[in-house]
Amino acid sequence: MFRPKRRLMLAAGAALFLASAGVNAQAPAVAPGLANVVILATGGTIAGTGASSTTTVGYTAATVGVQSLIKAVPELAKVANVTGEQVFQIASENMSNEHWLTLAKRVNVLLAQPNVDGIVITHGTDTLEETAYFLDLVVKSRKPVVLVGAMRPSTALSADGPINLYNSVLLAASPEAVGKGVLVAMNDQIQAAREVTKTNTSTLDSFRTPELGMLGYIQGSKPFFYRQSTRKHTVDTEFDISSVISLPMVEIVYGYANVGPVAVDAFVAAGAKGIIHAGVGDGSLAAKVVPALKAARQKGAIVVRASRVGQGILARNGEANDDELDFVAADTLNPQKARILLMLALTKTSSTREIQRMFYTY
Repeated sequence: MFRPKRRLMLAAGAALFLASAGVNAQAPAVAPGLANVVILATGGTIAGTGASSTTTVGYTAATVGVQSLIKAVPELAKVANVTGEQVFQIASENMSNEHWLTLAKRVNVLLAQPNVDGIVITHGTDTLEETAYFLDLVVKSRKPVVLVGAMRPSTALSADGPINLYNSVLLAASPEAVGKGVLVAMNDQIQAAREVTKTNTSTLDSFRTPELGMLGYIQGSKPFFYRQSTRKHTVDTEFDISSVISLPMVEIVYGYANVGPVAVDAFVAAGAKGIIHAGVGDGSLAAKVVPALKAARQKGAIVVRASRVGQGILARNGEANDDELDFVAADTLNPQKARILLMLALTKTSSTREIQRMFYTY
């Protein structure tokens, strides 16, 4: 548990989030015996500001620079030698494939350096889980990579950004996090990139892993792991984006009552190489949509059946004859993460048999 003095220092750190973006700071002195952690800032609520201390919605994201984020939490100097880079300054709903490729390549360059022990990425919460899973599939190092965000802007009462940032740096600096894949550290909890999802629009406990559960906790300035994700990740994946300059177009079609073929037809006409069908229940396909999905597959697009439910295994050949239709089942991946895996799979193959293997592997 934090001592009172530490609580005060962290609380004072929250106020420093108000500092303007882009502040240049001299490189901090290197403390012997501490890990070297690089913070890559991308914007988001953790770097946001509101009109008043009670503004927790309707604020402006991505206004505070990385050096201000670091200065806001002086306790960081006790757990790691921290440096920062401003990679992007965006709200995460604007995260794109191009942003992902730029970020992943920078992460791989940094982790290849012997004087970098771990990386923290500050990120908006809206697409944080997607960026985390993308990195989980393409980072080529066992060194810790931790994504962190905040549900309240830096100016809010009880802003969660400072303690989340402290915990994420602590985790990235810890030997316990090595080889665990890309992690998410928020609300004193450690989550796996593949399995975590945002479950609430605004509460601090929004990031959860339904059914499978979190990996562990951060308490008393120490990470405690109780399980780990068993799916292959990072150095054990077959994906190499070092020479990739763009990702194939993959789109998501949402299932609902009275759904028709319009979205599927439009995406295929626009050049989509893959369609994720976020079906109802166990990925059920409405009768009106089946002909459009069949036509998409006949034109070469890969069709993956996922579910909008958010929990459970999607059964292959369950609510549709995937073998006959030549479709792929998403296993436990939610639609947004299924899209990421399919994009990367399409950089390797167009075989549905091979892509299905990937969905059962990663």
